[in-house]
Amino acid sequence: MRWVTAFRTTGIITKKKPPGPVRTVTTPENTERVRAAVLQSPRRSVRKQAQALQINRSSVRRIVKRELNFHPYKLTIVQQLKPTDYHQRSEFALEMLSLFEVNDDILLFMSDEAHFHLDGFVNKQNCRYYAAENPQSLHERPLHSPKVTVWCALSKKLIIGPYFFEEQGNTVTVNSVPPTLKCLVTFLNQSCVKEDELSTRQISGFNKMKHLISRFGDMHWPPRLPDLTVCDFFLWGYLKSRVYESKPRTLDELKDAIKTEIALIDENLLQRVHLNLLDQLSSCYEQDGRHMLDVLFKT
Repeated sequence: MRWVTAFRTTGIITKKKPPGPVRTVTTPENTERVRAAVLQSPRRSVRKQAQALQINRSSVRRIVKRELNFHPYKLTIVQQLKPTDYHQRSEFALEMLSLFEVNDDILLFMSDEAHFHLDGFVNKQNCRYYAAENPQSLHERPLHSPKVTVWCALSKKLIIGPYFFEEQGNTVTVNSVPPTLKCLVTFLNQSCVKEDELSTRQISGFNKMKHLISRFGDMHWPPRLPDLTVCDFFLWGYLKSRVYESKPRTLDELKDAIKTEIALIDENLLQRVHLNLLDQLSSCYEQDGRHMLDVLFKT
């Protein structure tokens, strides 16, 4: 028998593969096909590319990664800008830069409010339950999650706040607070005052205000400007990445966590945020008020 003869002559009974190059689909032709397909449809998934090209999915992934050096980049979501915004944003950036160039000691306060939900955010990608059968596990979330509205004002020296706005235990927005509190918010909202008009952490001399940056203030505040507002591009994201680490279970615990994290922000960090603001103002002016791609895709 053939396998007996093979065993006597070679010591093995399995059939040896004929010599020659290893068969592979990673050929120059297939590499070029994958390149053309990806360039034509860059948002199509590897699985769909493989189906369209009739090439194994793992082979397409290997060609994309190793041969073509392509990488899967995530879409960046930004504030929608209207054509009329570009000039306003550019003019505002230039005016702010000129203000700091004339007097670098000016203390700029930028204020804003944000909602902090008690439930935080549940990432389903990190929720996995390994079992032989589906346990049909559910995560219940109320339609209107309990939350607190937080107001803060930031400068390169200090933070005013946090202030929590509530009426009879219900969270409200800054616009619906009593007039006495609203006066403080209006004065500080996107405001610019000199450092010597501040007394440590207490604001005094409201009537000595030199500049108010708002829609109807001394300096016009353009619409759709989150990328030039320190609360938007720094504070709220910074806080929300930290306050939920302690897993607060009540609104009081959530407030305490917010107060604790704000108290830990030192002047050194505020100075770096201020320098970042100046960089973004310069970038906004250089980009003629359009989206700052050098900031969004900084490497």
